[in-house]
Amino acid sequence: MAFWFKKKNKSEVPAKEDSVSTDKDGTAHDSGLAPLKDTGEREPLDPDVRAMDDGREKLQKSAPSPGRSTEEKSGFFSRLKSGLAKTREILTTDIQDIFAGKKQIDDEMLEEIEELLITSDIGVQTTMALMNDISRKAHKIATPGQLKETIKQSILTLMESAVPQASPEHGTKPHVIMVVGVNGVGKTTTIGKLASREIRKGQKVLIAAADTFRAAAVEQLSIWAERAGADFVRHKDNADPAAVAYDGIEAALARGIDTVFVDTAGRLHTKINLMEELKKIQRTISKKIPDAPHEILLVLDATTGQNALSQAKLFHESMGITGGITGLALTKLDGTAKGGIVISICQQLKLPLLYVGVGEGIDDLQPFDAKQFVDALF
Repeated sequence: MAFWFKKKNKSEVPAKEDSVSTDKDGTAHDSGLAPLKDTGEREPLDPDVRAMDDGREKLQKSAPSPGRSTEEKSGFFSRLKSGLAKTREILTTDIQDIFAGKKQIDDEMLEEIEELLITSDIGVQTTMALMNDISRKAHKIATPGQLKETIKQSILTLMESAVPQASPEHGTKPHVIMVVGVNGVGKTTTIGKLASREIRKGQKVLIAAADTFRAAAVEQLSIWAERAGADFVRHKDNADPAAVAYDGIEAALARGIDTVFVDTAGRLHTKINLMEELKKIQRTISKKIPDAPHEILLVLDATTGQNALSQAKLFHESMGITGGITGLALTKLDGTAKGGIVISICQQLKLPLLYVGVGEGIDDLQPFDAKQFVDALF
């Protein structure tokens, strides 16, 4: 049985108390009810929920705006630079050291540059591609500044050529986005932030909580849905995730929803049976809307480094029913990760990196811009 929580309109009359039917855990059974407020009495089941509780006040105060102002864009760029500080320090400081006492690049310096790039978490394969370009231009490089500019342009060229600019068109209504990834990468908060972005554009959004194995994940997602003003569909704990997705699509069709986000349980990419469950959700969604899900967004954690690449490859191969992963969101690029992983992802996966997250704030997840990234890196 699905629990449909629909956002309230200001003109609606509040429901009477005797119309509310709840379980012992406070779960509402009336599909017309708004999300129940969190009382704070339940002990959070994982760190994500505790972090969400800490951020409630900030989220509640954030007022929706129709677009990003120049100040907001500048603020995000500053946070992106801060997030890339570790990589920028490696590149900038070591490049100066490499050129100490020399006026031209030789074979020894090329080896040091190669080691420098690999140390930045760019990866061996991507580093080799960059080194080929740098080697061809080595005879024109005589200063640290020229070397930095050469590396910068090589990275930008590689990123722009490897990843086509993806701009998914929402021709079908509702537009269904299935969100996948391993536990702990930030799927729930990513969905909340993306839902908020769509609502700011004037879109009607519904979130289906198909991660039924963790009560904490559902509670966290319900908070995001309530704050953003999105409709919310959930089932009881341990229910069939595909059934939640199905009911979510049915509700979206009935309510004229523009965008549906389907959360899924975090799973290890090496567990075949768990990956099969994702395929079942895909098949179930397509029964209601033949060409859905229209997007499959894989969320990756920048702090996992090269392991994020193996996750992406296996997810992409496993989810081939509708063409595999259609886009990526990279979270936690907040200074604890080496930014080179972004370059490696773009070059090796040939998948569009759609979003990059640099913090916990609702505006700290933004569309990825290769030029902005490279500018922040140097």
